[in-house]
Amino acid sequence: MSESRTVRIDKWLWAIRAYKTRGLAADACKSNKITVGGVTVKPSREVKEGDIVTIKKMPVVYTFKVLAPLGSRVGAKDVHLYAENLTPEEELMKLSVKVVPTLARDRGTGRPTKKERRQIDSLMEDFFDDEDDDF
Repeated sequence: MSESRTVRIDKWLWAIRAYKTRGLAADACKSNKITVGGVTVKPSREVKEGDIVTIKKMPVVYTFKVLAPLGSRVGAKDVHLYAENLTPEEELMKLSVKVVPTLARDRGTGRPTKKERRQIDSLMEDFFDDEDDDF
């Protein structure tokens, strides 16, 4: 099923559905969130069968073993044929704990101004941005 013995890491991450787009996978590589064998990699790094890939998607650090290089996206049911999830159970438990920030305003201060509202929205976007990932 695989076309070659090696494939680019960004393409493989996209193909196993770790990221929604190949561009997001490439951006993760560029921002040092992807390691292969403990070494941070560029998007052009080739992966082969047996490589251990670590993906940092806060708050969880996922670990996968490359079972087969894969250049085209597969269905979610077939991902286990190409990647073995080695993520420890303790890491996966971090997903079940949800911490939602709360904002408190002093009584009698009224509604937030337009500037304050934008600051609040910015803080909330930063918090919830990490939760929009596929996993």
